[in-house]
Amino acid sequence: MRPTEQKLDSKITYLKSVGPHKAEILNKELGIFTFRDLLYQFPFRYVDKTKFHRIKDVKDPNVSVQVKGKLINFEQVKGRRQSRLTAMLKDESGFIELVWFKGMRWIQKMLVVGETYVVFGKPNFYKGKKSIPHPEMEKLSEASGTKKLSFDPVYPSTEKLDAKSLGSKGRRTLLKYLLSEIGPQDLKENLSPDLITKLKLPSRYDSLVWIHFPPSEEKLNAAINRIKFEELFFLQLRLLQMKKHRNLRFIGSPFEVVGDKFNRFYNEKLPFELTNAQKRVIKEIRADIGSGAQMNRLLQGDVGSGKTIVALMIMLIALDNGYQACMMAPTEILAQQHYQTLLEQLEGLAIKVAFLSGTVTGKKRVELLKLLAQGDIDILVGTHALIEDPVIFKNLGLAITDEQHRFGVAQRAKLWKKNKKAPPHILVMTATPIPRTLAMTVYGDLDVSIIDELPPGRKDIQTVHRKENQRAHVLKFMHDEIAKGRQIYVVFPLIEESEKLDLQNLQTGYEQLLQFFPPEQFQISVVHGRMKPKDKDAEMQRFVEGKTKIMVATTVIEVGVNVPNASVMIIENAERFGLSQLHQLRGRVGRGAEQSYCILMSSYKVSKDGKERIKTMTNTNNGFEIAEVDMRLRGPGDIMSTQQSGILDLKLVNLVADHKILQTARHLAQDILDEDPNLEDTKYSNIKGYVDNVLKRKYRNWSRIS
Repeated sequence: MRPTEQKLDSKITYLKSVGPHKAEILNKELGIFTFRDLLYQFPFRYVDKTKFHRIKDVKDPNVSVQVKGKLINFEQVKGRRQSRLTAMLKDESGFIELVWFKGMRWIQKMLVVGETYVVFGKPNFYKGKKSIPHPEMEKLSEASGTKKLSFDPVYPSTEKLDAKSLGSKGRRTLLKYLLSEIGPQDLKENLSPDLITKLKLPSRYDSLVWIHFPPSEEKLNAAINRIKFEELFFLQLRLLQMKKHRNLRFIGSPFEVVGDKFNRFYNEKLPFELTNAQKRVIKEIRADIGSGAQMNRLLQGDVGSGKTIVALMIMLIALDNGYQACMMAPTEILAQQHYQTLLEQLEGLAIKVAFLSGTVTGKKRVELLKLLAQGDIDILVGTHALIEDPVIFKNLGLAITDEQHRFGVAQRAKLWKKNKKAPPHILVMTATPIPRTLAMTVYGDLDVSIIDELPPGRKDIQTVHRKENQRAHVLKFMHDEIAKGRQIYVVFPLIEESEKLDLQNLQTGYEQLLQFFPPEQFQISVVHGRMKPKDKDAEMQRFVEGKTKIMVATTVIEVGVNVPNASVMIIENAERFGLSQLHQLRGRVGRGAEQSYCILMSSYKVSKDGKERIKTMTNTNNGFEIAEVDMRLRGPGDIMSTQQSGILDLKLVNLVADHKILQTARHLAQDILDEDPNLEDTKYSNIKGYVDNVLKRKYRNWSRIS
């Protein structure tokens, strides 16, 4: 630790007026353990106290106001239920009453009739009378001497914090104590002088003082911009360093041959012409795996864009070079689907493909593991069972993870260690489009490939919004599609009734459908998360084989079954689903040559966000456009998985609004590392010191596989 920053790592217990008991509450409620933690928990809003309202103009009960006036009188009023202290304040435009229900004895001693006060609070209006309950008050004489601040910071609080005087006001006091103890020498600059000059940034010390106690709006904005840039710059610097470090240290198996297996498949078995996007992505991946460095690449592609065929062709290159390959999927259904697809597409090519999951047991499992270790299995497809210790490959060269956001970082890292000689090349795939700013931030140490076009012949799914009064038309449409030989999904958000959520649950919905689609004429599958895996698989298989025409399900089918004959997706209570879920569900149809449809059913009352989600779905089929709206509505933390959401730890940055700062930060970080990879030049000593002594502790748990 740099000596100059040791004070920031002092335990919060040692700050004036804290002590062990308050420290424990700060630990539990806010995760504040050190001076640094307190300093870096920023206000979430500010109260502007630079302006005074005339009492006559106070009209909005939702907006706090600041008034200045003379105290005319005060008195304690006894009520039937509760006593109160009232006082009258007057300015040149009128009168306003001040009211207290607690602490009356102490407040009464402080009030002086005839004095002029600065009063702040939220107004109340009752029977034509204006009042401010429990206002903040200062004598004008005192305020003029101490009121140098333009804005009062407001910090997040809880009941427990408020009870111990550690709410917003209490933390302002703690921060005043803290800032009186530390100076610029305790907050060494962590950006290089040329960056500060180039971007016209305030110093690190000034920024942290101003963000808590801004002298002006201009300086507050300067502080916010500086801290946002700093957050994103060091995040990008660390990601880029990790990427460079991996490329230098971890030598991958060079796949130099594109041989018989790849060429025979391409010339004899490829079921359709590749899109230009698929060709581009294969070229990018081939360059990686032939370079001698370990590949670590994210493949993004919308639902139905053809990621699986790309993955298969890369696996064939691994086989041509004498290596094994594996593909891991998050559910047994999806893994089985990949396995069956590979068997069909590789038929006649003398390639041994095997399947492994928790349901493969006994002698069959023992034999499979023996063949795998001997190198007699070329491609292994399965669930997270692939990462278990007994699963040993003879020579794993390529590890592919599908729907990678469903796995934790630690789970994926285990695949990375499945080859003792050299780490396998890593390809992680997702059909959940990730906004560019989020991909740059969360996956900034990966190379990213994007399949941004659909195969020819695919028709856009027609998406419409329907309400309950249009139910009869929807039912007729379902009958018409089934008469054409098509199949239909009907998805519900709940399995059982909930008193709190007014939703049409799956069981009720199923029973209602039986009235319009009687069992003697129509077979209906029912699938939900509480079913036994074997029962769920059996129901899905019936639908896949066309034995059932309607599948009633929860979001368990969001990722999984592939039925080209299914042409209609009906989503009940669509306003209750997130955009990402809606898009994934819609992607279950549109997989055949026929026109497909997605019908979003909703109640009459839909929230503002719900309306925007539905409007977005009906306006576009582009997953990346949808992802941008999703991030704006929900924020990046909800889009990322729980396992990865801690990676960001961004205090101020909004990845939607601050995309320009992000791009600037990444470009500048890249320029600096291109010029001086190890930050050895003295002009980068501030940056290097901060990276070595602060950031490496912060990011020490990051995996090399994001």
